[in-house]
Amino acid sequence: MSGEFELGKLLAYTKKIPIVTLPAIIDYIPQKPPIVMVDRIFRSDTNSVLTGFYITENNIFVENGKFNESGLIENIAQSAASGVGLKNVLNGLPIPIGFIGAVKNLHIFSLPVFGTDIYTIIEEIMEVFGITIIQGTVFCETGIIASCEMKVAIEKTE
Repeated sequence: MSGEFELGKLLAYTKKIPIVTLPAIIDYIPQKPPIVMVDRIFRSDTNSVLTGFYITENNIFVENGKFNESGLIENIAQSAASGVGLKNVLNGLPIPIGFIGAVKNLHIFSLPVFGTDIYTIIEEIMEVFGITIIQGTVFCETGIIASCEMKVAIEKTE
């Protein structure tokens, strides 16, 4: 899925049956409820993952009826983690712990209200010295709502 971001093609994937859903997705990320901000994986390949998340009214990141900025950042981080976790499970490896090292060029265009499905595309830009740099873009049916570059340190698994 690398290359230019194409909203129409990505939205088409979200109409398909996900390859991983709750509760199984909890096995692919280190976070546990109530901090789980990804509930579906639609597609995963070598350098990218496409996830989905339905925002409920009682979500810990919902304030005044909207999913806040921290929730969007956590969704991007967990989307990245879900891709790594899926690869590790398929290769018989444990789920690694990841840490956000830096967030760069954060753009939040709108905050989604509860009851909204959001989708996140993660594209790996590079990995250097154990730090993975990803581009995360969050979108919904109406368009892009947030994006950022994130540096993530992932513990090595043997």
